[in-house]
Amino acid sequence: MTTKMNKSFLSLTLVTALLLSLFSSVAAAAPNDDQQVEVAPKSKMLKYVDNMQPGWNLGNTLDATGDDETSWGNPRVTKELINNISAQGYKSIRLPITWDNHIGEAPDYTIEKAYLDRVEEVVGWALEADLYVMINIHHDSWLWVSHMEEKHDEVLARYNAAWTQIADRFKSQSDKLMFESINEPRFTDGGSTDETKMEEMLVELNTSFYTIVRKSGGNNAERPLVLPSLETTPSEPRMNALYNTITALNDPNLIATVHYYGFWPFSVNIAGHTTFDKDTKTDITQTFDNVYNTFIAKGIPVIIGEFGLLGFDVDTGVIEQGEKLKFFEYLTYYAKEKKITTMLWDNGQHLNRTTHKWSDPELHNILMSGLKERSSTLESDQIFLNKNSKIKDTNVNLNLNGNKFKTISANNKYLIEGKDYTLKGEALTLKASKLSALTASKKIGEEVIFTVKFNKGVTWKLKLIVSDTIKLSNAKGTTEAFAIPSTFNGNQLATMEAVYPDGSNAGPQDWTSFKEFGYTFTPSYDTNEIKLLPNFFKDVKDSDVTLKFHFWNGDVISYKITKNGTNVVGTAL
Repeated sequence: MTTKMNKSFLSLTLVTALLLSLFSSVAAAAPNDDQQVEVAPKSKMLKYVDNMQPGWNLGNTLDATGDDETSWGNPRVTKELINNISAQGYKSIRLPITWDNHIGEAPDYTIEKAYLDRVEEVVGWALEADLYVMINIHHDSWLWVSHMEEKHDEVLARYNAAWTQIADRFKSQSDKLMFESINEPRFTDGGSTDETKMEEMLVELNTSFYTIVRKSGGNNAERPLVLPSLETTPSEPRMNALYNTITALNDPNLIATVHYYGFWPFSVNIAGHTTFDKDTKTDITQTFDNVYNTFIAKGIPVIIGEFGLLGFDVDTGVIEQGEKLKFFEYLTYYAKEKKITTMLWDNGQHLNRTTHKWSDPELHNILMSGLKERSSTLESDQIFLNKNSKIKDTNVNLNLNGNKFKTISANNKYLIEGKDYTLKGEALTLKASKLSALTASKKIGEEVIFTVKFNKGVTWKLKLIVSDTIKLSNAKGTTEAFAIPSTFNGNQLATMEAVYPDGSNAGPQDWTSFKEFGYTFTPSYDTNEIKLLPNFFKDVKDSDVTLKFHFWNGDVISYKITKNGTNVVGTAL
């Protein structure tokens, strides 16, 4: 037996308007770049969201789908952790919460008191730390809400019951606590394929959530509420649909949310997009322009509730360090330009939950610096010098981003302009004599770190790496375990291509010869191997396959593998 929420609070006219608005013209919601956008006055909610910048996600914790918050490997949340986030300059925290394992049976769908108490405890710590706080219904989106089309009444009753209890528990909290209706709402897991039907179901969820919260009393009458687009995707059609929902609700305390993980090929390192290239930069610009034109210019604030790179789910090294930093520097800058508040997705790979230390301090620093000013970068953060080649003057272009070059140093000594380097505009040339002197006593693989400083922003680290010729050796293995013995000699792998003898692409995502880093292959510098992963072989037919390994020093090394059933033989070429 299921129960239905009494929706008398929303008039039939409003519900009808919400559904009709789903089909309104795209132009009404989001002008294109050629149209003039009339900017609305800065509202209370726009100021509220501005004050949330920057934000951080406590990922893979309260949203874990196991029995408790430690089931995905992170430790229990502590007050010290929350205080540390605040002390490091974060102004807001998103607490993703999965309720599924803690909801009772129909018809009441009672949430375990102990779980609600625990969520309230963490929320309380965050509010005491003077953070803006967002709570939501998180992985429930794919666990059971996604089956709404086939189990409509059951899903809606469970969803309504959850929000009824959550709203009641937190109705006395200050307005620095906001509710997000649902994380990344999607219905494909339940078999839904029709976009219009999925948008209709999201309208129903968002409006039901809105009704429940606004009726629940206390501070919920005016509490900031966060509504997502379908799958929290920042595509124009899906943002237009969300815009129509928000305008039909006609409530000044609503916030739109989308997620952003960058241009997909760069975000996972596939299809040869190993650098922060034009396509990757353009994707940021166009996406944020569309977000601004659709919502912010019309007075509706936007939170990018999650941002990062998808490759981080495999390893933070999937994207090369310097390219990663350039991506986040520009993203932070352009979000600020477009008045979009961003919340870093951190499932434990960035901030150590016990030591409170950042795994990548350079990334943290460039994100925080971007709140105030732009940082300058270089075209690369690596220079490879082959041990057996004559050292020549080396050019590295600067990306000043409006700043001024100040100094460059190595081994705690400043380089002398004219003698050690020259600078013409943004063209930095390091003299061969200085490079030779710095690397004379270095062994293969050892580095010299240049520190490049500018008048604003963070410093840039430029690695000078002594290298030698890369050597790959023959190998035997299986589709479950195959590794190529590799003498890297100080070099770093950028990407891998795979093609059959007829020139067609081998492996998964066969629309490109360049395979996904970390998913189909990965280097192991500690064990001197390049591993071809089972995911690669799942989509490789029995045949010879030519691999091309592209390294950051510019070398491309060819290698042949022969797959026969589960057996794999590798031959150096």
